[in-house]
Amino acid sequence: MQDTRALTLTFEVSGLPPVKTEALSIFAAGHRQATRVRALLQAACAAAQETGWTPLSGPVEIDLILRCPPGHRTSDASTLLGGVCAVLQDKKRVSNIGLAHLGVLVDVALYDDDRQIRRLSYLEQPAEEFSYQVRVAAVPDGV
Repeated sequence: MQDTRALTLTFEVSGLPPVKTEALSIFAAGHRQATRVRALLQAACAAAQETGWTPLSGPVEIDLILRCPPGHRTSDASTLLGGVCAVLQDKKRVSNIGLAHLGVLVDVALYDDDRQIRRLSYLEQPAEEFSYQVRVAAVPDGV
């Protein structure tokens, strides 16, 4: 039987991505990144439901394209990628804090764990408003 799962998922999010800059989990209730985390989870959930996406368990690549007004640079690429990747992996392993405040969004995961990441890319593009595009894709084993 042929595997018909989607192996690439691309979606857009308005605003800025969550950033991971401190030891405090961005999933903690009331964290200053909570609005950005929720927006990313909602967009990922909608895209996954639309395509029938199931979380990848093998190697993945992640692309982040940030669109921002010229001269309005936000955080650096590593903190933006870190925030996006933290949000898109399976959150069930974050057992040291409560996640009930996320409701059904706690189950949104595009892949299992950051250890699966084999390729990352980041690109900035000029735009009038902040937004970003995320692409998660399976990569061949051995990469």
